Amino acid sequence: MDDQHPVLGIDHGEARIGLAITDPLGILAHPLETLHVQKTPVFERINALIAQRQVQQIVIGLPFRMDGSEGTAAEKIRAFTEELREHLTAPLPIHFIDERLTTVSAAEKLHAAGKNAKKQKSIIDQAAAVEILSDWLAQQSPPVFEEPHW
Repeated sequence: MDDQHPVLGIDHGEARIGLAITDPLGILAHPLETLHVQKTPVFERINALIAQRQVQQIVIGLPFRMDGSEGTAAEKIRAFTEELREHLTAPLPIHFIDERLTTVSAAEKLHAAGKNAKKQKSIIDQAAAVEILSDWLAQQSPPVFEEPHW
């Protein structure tokens, strides 16, 4: 297993938190689960998933405004991230990525797959987390493939 993967992706919302995870090689992001903030001890569950899945890093979507500035939504994510850092049982690198339009993109992909995003809110949160994680993976250095020696 790569020492940087798997990576946990988080799409934080006030009611629900969508989670996604990379495969052990960091090639693809997959939906993991949706945490219902009122029903789930969020930090306990995230720590349990980190331990169970041997997560090495965390990526959190940060909602920038369309002009690129940060507003109150971004402040809430930064506050959540600080709280998460305090509750982590082991220190992990946490990265932010611009999540503008990830929920829109996720909804479009679900619709194209024949799913109704409005009726399946927990799926949309996971799909948005997959988008966040996929975008982050795409920004990382691409894998180096050796040329075949014939």
